[in-house]
Amino acid sequence: MVTVFSRPKALTDKSLHFCPGCGHGIIHRLVAEVIDELKIREDTVGVCPVGCSVVSHQYFNVDMQQAAHGRAPAVATGIKRALPDRVVFTYQGDGDLASIGTAEIVHAATRGELITTFFVNNAVYGMTGGQMAPTSLLGQVTTTSPQGRRVETHGHPLRVAEMLATIDGAAYIARVSVHDASHVIKAKRAIKQAFTVQLEGKGFSLVEFLSTCPTNWGMSPVESTKWLAQNMIAYFPLGEIKNLLN
Repeated sequence: MVTVFSRPKALTDKSLHFCPGCGHGIIHRLVAEVIDELKIREDTVGVCPVGCSVVSHQYFNVDMQQAAHGRAPAVATGIKRALPDRVVFTYQGDGDLASIGTAEIVHAATRGELITTFFVNNAVYGMTGGQMAPTSLLGQVTTTSPQGRRVETHGHPLRVAEMLATIDGAAYIARVSVHDASHVIKAKRAIKQAFTVQLEGKGFSLVEFLSTCPTNWGMSPVESTKWLAQNMIAYFPLGEIKNLLN
């Protein structure tokens, strides 16, 4: 029998705790596969803050550091400056990065810190009860916007990738999705590009992943993938927004 598919060495054998249909498990695997393919597992340090990623240290088979809510870029900056030979990444959600951690990510990019951020955008606070996030779409119903998000009350959804792409210290910014197989393949390519930017010392890199949250969206996994494709991509267009490798 020929083995055609196996667990990446950069993932532990612990079962994931994520809800059925959640995209975090796919993203974890993609990051781990790229780490293995680049042969950087022994040199990689990940930082996971509060949110659905809070226990990612149990899943990534690399050195991991916990961070306070929103503060992963600051912690990663300290690690990278103290250990410049390491490959350092943060794994963050939208409630974390795009809200309490907005200043942290903006200034890490401004300084051109040689870290890589994987930003999971599921348009809602996932772990803490389904509240409206800075990335929640207009009209989207959440536990704190039961009538739907409204511009006059809540403002517009924040496009993080486009904002960071305007910063000179940012070398690679991309937005991908993991709602179907073809987009998963493209997402893996973006992860590899982001790590390569760090390895070549070009500057700050970030990959934003559009992902599903069936539990807090009140949908089945199948319904949630359709909702993402029909609603999120229109507001958060996919593709490389900035790439200094080209």
